Amino acid sequence: MPQTLAILGGAKLRNRPFTSWPVFGKPEEQRLLGALRSGKWGKLNGPEVAEFEQRFATMHGAKHGIGVVNGTVSLRVALMAAGIKSEDEVIVPPYTFLSTASAVVEANAVPVFADVDLETFNLDPKAVEAAITPRTRVIMPVHMAGQPADMDAIMAIAGRHKLVVIEDAAHAHGALYRQCPAGSIGHLGSFSFQSSKNLTSGEGGIVVTSDDTLAAACRSIHDCGRVAGGLWYEHHVMSGNYRLGEFQGAILNAQLDRLEAQTQTRDRNGQYLAAKLSQLPGIYPQKRPADCTRHSYHLFLFRIDVAAFGAPRQAVLRALEAEGVPVCGGYALPLYRQPLFLNRAFGPYLPNASQTLDYSKVSCPNCEKICREQGAWFEQSLFLGPQTDMDDIANAFEKVYNQRHALARWAKEKSL
Repeated sequence: MPQTLAILGGAKLRNRPFTSWPVFGKPEEQRLLGALRSGKWGKLNGPEVAEFEQRFATMHGAKHGIGVVNGTVSLRVALMAAGIKSEDEVIVPPYTFLSTASAVVEANAVPVFADVDLETFNLDPKAVEAAITPRTRVIMPVHMAGQPADMDAIMAIAGRHKLVVIEDAAHAHGALYRQCPAGSIGHLGSFSFQSSKNLTSGEGGIVVTSDDTLAAACRSIHDCGRVAGGLWYEHHVMSGNYRLGEFQGAILNAQLDRLEAQTQTRDRNGQYLAAKLSQLPGIYPQKRPADCTRHSYHLFLFRIDVAAFGAPRQAVLRALEAEGVPVCGGYALPLYRQPLFLNRAFGPYLPNASQTLDYSKVSCPNCEKICREQGAWFEQSLFLGPQTDMDDIANAFEKVYNQRHALARWAKEKSL
């Protein structure tokens, strides 16, 4: 007889915690104390950020790395370095964190939303092509959850239309596309080191590029408009102090030593779990094309088809939580349905475009289905443990599936 679900009063499947995040120890402590005791706490006179910039860029197949205060700023710096002008258009996906689109607005440009592929969750190249107008200047694919977007197709589109490609690789530390590191394929790449990210210093970001001219522009923009060889109080472009600090650099250098092994573990566990969950009716892990030679699994994305599985998404997620498996329903709204965009609450930005923009008319059906009906994810730290952790997640799904009819009745009573 099937086990009673924990949410219905049965025994909980898993009682021990998954791997906690962040993972840290003596190396982080030594680096951080060294920076503290040096008295050189800023990037301008300390060694940590400079060392990290070069190491990270090299690891990610780029010639240059420019460390900045966070991932949103790294996107905006990349946009400005690419020469974005007022009310130019930037094509972005709608299934991503706010910063992908808000950074565009902060660069005084217009986000244009192109739908994602239902199975990969990544930007659909056909939707990108259809979204191009005479005002389009940049395509900004997101490597969603750490799976690289279809970069061959996107770079081909950009080449035909003479567009700049900025990779939003905030999820994709260590990910590989056809063995090429994420962030190195477009003209510029942007990474985040916020608390939840696979490489973290609490906050922080970096822009990577192999283009000397773009790198020089990024360095100027992130350092108050200064230029190499110029006077200290000589400022050439509108910018600010967006430099990464030495304490963050110290932690990042220690964390970078862990990244390769952690990425291998996440990828191995992610593939194992995807194979197991694919055997259950109505559960569809993020489809992994052959071009993805390494997935960084910042998130493990999956869809729940209610009709095929036999119980509503929200009930399934609550049942998994009750079994001891932390899970999230993902983004509840496409970005163009956020109040910021519906109300055109852009502050001083886009004064002319705001008169005509109407995001209420935007429709991206795949994104809407993911947000409204099917999407869910697990966070990256769950994938740093042993394979038995993946077995527990898979067993929890199987337990929920076996009791789906009882769960569906419970969901109906709760109006889920």
